[in-house]
Amino acid sequence: MDIDPALQLVWWTVIGLFVGSFLNAAIYRLPREDLSVAKPARSFCPTCKRQLSWYENIPLVSWLVQRGRCRGCSTSISWRYPLVEALTAALWLWVAWETGVEHWDLIAVRVLVVSALIVATFVDFELYEIPDEVSIGGMLAAPVLSFLVPALHADSRLALEFSDGASVDRTGALLASLVGVATGYGILRLVAAVAERAYGREAMGYGDVKLLGAAGGFVGPLGALAVLLIASFVGALVGVANIARLLCFLRARVRARRSARSFAHSLAAARVAGQMLPFGPYLALGTALALVYWKHMRGWF
Repeated sequence: MDIDPALQLVWWTVIGLFVGSFLNAAIYRLPREDLSVAKPARSFCPTCKRQLSWYENIPLVSWLVQRGRCRGCSTSISWRYPLVEALTAALWLWVAWETGVEHWDLIAVRVLVVSALIVATFVDFELYEIPDEVSIGGMLAAPVLSFLVPALHADSRLALEFSDGASVDRTGALLASLVGVATGYGILRLVAAVAERAYGREAMGYGDVKLLGAAGGFVGPLGALAVLLIASFVGALVGVANIARLLCFLRARVRARRSARSFAHSLAAARVAGQMLPFGPYLALGTALALVYWKHMRGWF
C-alpha cells in the first residue's frame, strides 16, 4: 500500500522531533567522562539529579508546559533543549523533502549524518571540542554506509569512475568514500600544520580535522573541499561580525568611563577576543549543504 508523500514527510518530522530529545542527552553527556549516552538510562535534571518521568520528556511540549523550569528544583532549563528538538525536526523534514520520500534509505543515512552534525555543533559552541564519537565514528561509518547505500555518491564523478557500469555501484561508492576521508582529513591537517608553524601556536583544533575527514567520507573528496570553502567563508563572515560587535561594545564602554584608551587598542582587544570562535559548526553547515545539494554544487568544482 502506497503511503501519501505528505504523510511520510510528517512521519520523518515527528521522528526527528523525538530524535532531537535524544540528541540533547548526547550533547550533554558525550563531553563528560562520568556519563555515557546509555548510562544512566533515564534522563535527569543536571542540577538536582532527579530522574525525569516520561511526561517530562515529551519534545517541546514538556518544556513549554513547565515554562522552561525543572519540576523538582525549579531551575531554569536551557533554551538549547527546545531549540535542538525543533531544529532536528526541521532538518529531518528538509532532508526528506529535498531527497524525495521514495528514497527512504538515502534519507535515513542523511538524517543520521545531520543528527551527528547537530551534536558536534552544539558541543563545539559550548566547549570548543568535537566528540570523537561523532568525528572518528563518522570516519569509520562513512565507508560502511557508502557501501550499503551507493546512492550517497550517485553524483560523484570519482565514484562513477571507480564503478563498473553506467551508474555508481557499491565498490565505486566505497572507494570514493575512502578517498574522501583521506582528502578531508589530510587537507585540513595540512592547513592546521602550516598555521601552527606560521603563528607558533595551535591554530585549529584536531577535532575539526577529524570532522572534515568524516564529512569527506559522506560527500567525497571534491565535496570535502567544498565543505572547507563554505566553512571558511561563513566562519570569516561571522568572525568579522563578532569583532565588530566587540569593538562597538568596547568603544561604548570607553565613552561611558571617559577613558583615554585609543581606538587602535580597542580594535586589538576586539580582534583577539573575536577570533575565539569554534570552526566545527561551520564545517557542519558546509557538510549538510554538500550532503543534500552536491548534485547542484558539483558544477562549481
